[in-house]
Amino acid sequence: MIAVRTPVVSDNSDGVVVAVDSADQYVQCASKGDKGSSQDSPPTFINNRLWGTGRSIEYFDSNREPAGKGQYLVLGAGHYTTDVAKVTVSYGKKPKEYPTVMAGGAFVYAATLRPDTPPGPHYAGPSPYIHAYDASGKEIYDQTKDPQFTSEP
Repeated sequence: MIAVRTPVVSDNSDGVVVAVDSADQYVQCASKGDKGSSQDSPPTFINNRLWGTGRSIEYFDSNREPAGKGQYLVLGAGHYTTDVAKVTVSYGKKPKEYPTVMAGGAFVYAATLRPDTPPGPHYAGPSPYIHAYDASGKEIYDQTKDPQFTSEP
């Protein structure tokens, strides 16, 4: 199980919990105070539900919520195979990567971001991008180069 307290509080979240059971089923819930909720119904994600052939990492949730004047809370989670030793997240076009919290084949990240444009009703800030590394430190996945998320063929 992973439990992460968010760096800022939004109207809906102040933390996130991801749990994995012995059948490799995942559940993710946002927390607010002593209550939890899931935007997915049912809130359980089966381990191989999102896997594509040859993929070592998948992410099943990414949320952006207003969290005070000019800032947003960004939460995300996913899962990975045993060949992944480290999962990081970068934001927008900035190359700096930040660690995620990892346990039991699942990972979670939470950050406070400011939009690239003046605050408005919709988030226009940098998107999170997932990176995965093997035990030798070699990058084996970079979401910024994944054709599923880019216009490249």
